[in-house]
Amino acid sequence: MSDGFTFGGYARSGIMSNKSGAGRGGPYVTPAGSVGGAVGRLGNEVDTYMEAKFTKESQAANGTRSKYTLMLADGLETPNDWTAAQSALNVRQVYAELGHLASFQDSPLLRNATLWAGKRFDRDNYDIHWLDRGIVFLAGTGGGIYDVHLAEDWRINASLMSRSYGDFGTEENKDIRSYVATLNQFFDEGRWQVMLNGISSGQNDASLNDKSRQEFARDTRVNKSGFSPASSGAHGMLAYHRPDFFGQEGYFKAALLYGQGLGAEVNSIGADGDLLDQAQTLRLALYGHTRLNQDWRIAPALIAEQSKNRYVPGDDYRYMTLNVRLANELTSNFEMQYELSWQTMNLNALGYDGRQAAKGDYWKLTFAPTFKAQTGDFFIRPELRLFATYMNWSRDLDNFSATDDFGQKGFKSGGEWQLGVQMETWF
Repeated sequence: MSDGFTFGGYARSGIMSNKSGAGRGGPYVTPAGSVGGAVGRLGNEVDTYMEAKFTKESQAANGTRSKYTLMLADGLETPNDWTAAQSALNVRQVYAELGHLASFQDSPLLRNATLWAGKRFDRDNYDIHWLDRGIVFLAGTGGGIYDVHLAEDWRINASLMSRSYGDFGTEENKDIRSYVATLNQFFDEGRWQVMLNGISSGQNDASLNDKSRQEFARDTRVNKSGFSPASSGAHGMLAYHRPDFFGQEGYFKAALLYGQGLGAEVNSIGADGDLLDQAQTLRLALYGHTRLNQDWRIAPALIAEQSKNRYVPGDDYRYMTLNVRLANELTSNFEMQYELSWQTMNLNALGYDGRQAAKGDYWKLTFAPTFKAQTGDFFIRPELRLFATYMNWSRDLDNFSATDDFGQKGFKSGGEWQLGVQMETWF
């Protein structure tokens, strides 16, 4: 038997300040961020966030490979050096895998399959890094199988994961569970992807204790606006993964997603228990990166989404985000990075969670002198950045919510400069 141990991680940390000495921001700073409408993250992050991933791999004498993974994560906004009281340290993943099983080697269908069980992120999640926005994020506790080859150019993954919508009802039955069944199919060497998800949560829209009519009335589940949420849902994605940028260096990806009921949260699958049965969401995402010439790189991204009947019958959320990041390599260790982000939105929340109607635009421009171990690629880390960010937005967006950043004292429409420094690394 052979053994191996690896350590990997991700981290970012920095400060950001405006003219009043306090910084506000984040990829979800706009009203559209309440339903996942992210904007550019460069020069727009005020937190310290880290992930530490530990993996132990072994191979048995019969050739079967096993892997155990533990991932810890923490995120907070205080800049202090001692933050135990504010810490959100969490075990985000803990799971085991078995691959190249000796018992499967005579089966072309299962020869390359991997079995897994535990708490994890799905292996094939992916996101738009420049927005810190997942295209699809499947996570929970359960089990599944990867890389079942039904044909030479057709492989599938299948899993069943459980999530929780929180505590509700009696002490005996207080945990509202949801279950996400997933079939993920890949064709043409992985260029085309068809992902199907079914979500079920039988307790989510009913009483958790029906011993009497009185208890039923007391325990019936409602969302923040008093409507009974869905007990099931469906989610689907058609995606195209190109390993180059139309013949040039880089890559290009496109995804069309649709969800209904509990599947109307199309990014974090099965994670929103307040959605109504009639909720529907449609999203289009296009993004990639390439090289313009010897010294310049570009990464464009576009996301457009419409969601209706989400939390209140008749509500309507629409937004579109266009983001462009540019990098000008000046030396082997230094480059200038620029990011332009524009988002337009038309939101009619109908009072859900105290939110009002909002219609308008947000835009951001960031200049970021950046040092790194070696220039030449968007994904080489670590990076040490100075940045200056100017952002502005339509006045109407200040009134969307009393608890959002927009409209707070010292952070209103009319133009805002923020300066800061940040590191980001992964390995």
